[in-house]
Amino acid sequence: MQKYFKISSFYLLFGLVMGIFSREFTKLNNFSGYTVLKSVHTHTLVLGFLFFIIVLLLEKNFTISNNKSFNKWIVLYNLGLLYLIITLSIRGILQVIGSDFVGLSHIAGLGHAILGVSLVWFFAIVNKELKVYDSNILSKNK
Repeated sequence: MQKYFKISSFYLLFGLVMGIFSREFTKLNNFSGYTVLKSVHTHTLVLGFLFFIIVLLLEKNFTISNNKSFNKWIVLYNLGLLYLIITLSIRGILQVIGSDFVGLSHIAGLGHAILGVSLVWFFAIVNKELKVYDSNILSKNK
């Protein structure tokens, strides 16, 4: 469980740093318009920090890491989230300095797609492990 706490802590720190960076970078460049750079802070805190706190709680209660595909899932999820954060950050920086690369939004969309697949996969893992947990509880009560 310490592993999930460390991952969550990493995303907490990263999300807070990105929030500060977003605020200071836009101030430094006298930018007052909309930029996706502002959404990086929220994406990182919710999809990283809060999500892995939930994973930690599910692990504690239902041992979801017993699922044979769990380790593959956690790698894919983290790669997808980091890819998304990096591409959103690059696009946001380009927007602030006035040289937005239009195709980058499609590249960032790949990160969203990877996360979408990962979330569905996670849901399937949790569902399977909850069924195992329920069957173990039922067999103990007999």
